[in-house]
Amino acid sequence: MNRVLPVVRLRVPTDEDAVAWQRIFDHPDVMEFHGGRSAGLSVYEELTARQRRHDAERGFCLWTMLDESGRVIGFTGAQPWEREWGPTGEIEIGWRLGREYWGQGYATAAARMTLERVREAGVPSVVAMVVAGNTRSIAVTQRLGMRLTEVFTTPESEHEGHCYRLDL
Repeated sequence: MNRVLPVVRLRVPTDEDAVAWQRIFDHPDVMEFHGGRSAGLSVYEELTARQRRHDAERGFCLWTMLDESGRVIGFTGAQPWEREWGPTGEIEIGWRLGREYWGQGYATAAARMTLERVREAGVPSVVAMVVAGNTRSIAVTQRLGMRLTEVFTTPESEHEGHCYRLDL
């Protein structure tokens, strides 16, 4: 069954989005697969600044995700996988939503927009790295038509990580 996805808008992150990201990600469920707790404001300030540079240089980044009323609900987008393990140098897509926005189709809608934008930027394929236990994100990769191609043990946490791929 195909359900109607919600209206979502993406924008290049602003300075103010760092505060919003820290606030909406400060929930143990949201951070379960991202270290367990929200990072300090300075981490989000650096992240939003880096995403503005990525957008200017590459035409894509982790964009701030807004709902139909203009509220910041998370981020989605793409950036190079820069770790020394896994698909180093490939373009990874990803998403993170505030807890109250889960289960409404926002991640899928925004990820589809991300795929269109990176395709327009000339990216031939993308990966999504997902911790094996993150069934919600795995479901999004499946709705996008991605396929599981590799399994890694993450060096930092020693969790099993799945690499999903999609040719654009």
